[in-house]
Amino acid sequence: MTAVLRIDDVDFVRDGNYLLDSVSLTVEAGEHWALLGANGAGKSTLLSLAGAVAHPTRGVVEVLGHRLGRVDMRELRSYLGHVNPRHPLRTPLTVREVVLTGLTNTTELVPRWAPSAEQAEHADALIGLLGLDRRAATPWPVLSQGERGRALIARALMPEPRLLLLDEPATGLDLAAREQLLTAIDRLRGEHPALATVLVTHHLEELPATTTHALLLREGRCLASGAVDDVLTTDQVSKCFDHPVRISRHEGRWAARA
Repeated sequence: MTAVLRIDDVDFVRDGNYLLDSVSLTVEAGEHWALLGANGAGKSTLLSLAGAVAHPTRGVVEVLGHRLGRVDMRELRSYLGHVNPRHPLRTPLTVREVVLTGLTNTTELVPRWAPSAEQAEHADALIGLLGLDRRAATPWPVLSQGERGRALIARALMPEPRLLLLDEPATGLDLAAREQLLTAIDRLRGEHPALATVLVTHHLEELPATTTHALLLREGRCLASGAVDDVLTTDQVSKCFDHPVRISRHEGRWAARA
């Protein structure tokens, strides 16, 4: 089986500083990875490689079977689902319109472009899957942060990607909005069993119950990587954040306490 994502012994150096140092990660279809670490650990840098946004200084990165440095990065990104909670939308598009921009890989609607009936139906199905049926015609400025996050996930799924990247999707959400988001991600993973996901966070409470694997980063190096129950242990998470914590899991969800 060809990996959806393969990062092999990668260094990422800027101004003489190692943001990533000998990091490896392999993601197969249907796996759901969490990237965890303190602020500055290298999570966003690693996600930028996975999203074909940046090249490594050393090492090999293959995304959807294509090696970075030997492929048109812009074209490759069109086959990925990348959810950025800081979506730079400037006009008051509706939820449905925002979701449809996932087909053109643009922030705004493309002039004189219209979706096919099948594409519009697909957009409505994703809007329903993410629990936004009643908000489909609602303008972007009126949406809550949580509703925007779910709309952006639906947008990222429009081209039917094999890999979905989630960059701290629960940032800024209150308790109810966070739970709605995580429930939607769990439902999404259940209905799209071949989809692989990589989710970045530094809060264990923000991990969906369907998470299968985890990678812990500390100061740019991989501290632990593998099946989630083997990685998210009290000892290893305490080392990762350089603080003694006790990890527990209840009904599939994690919690950390000092």
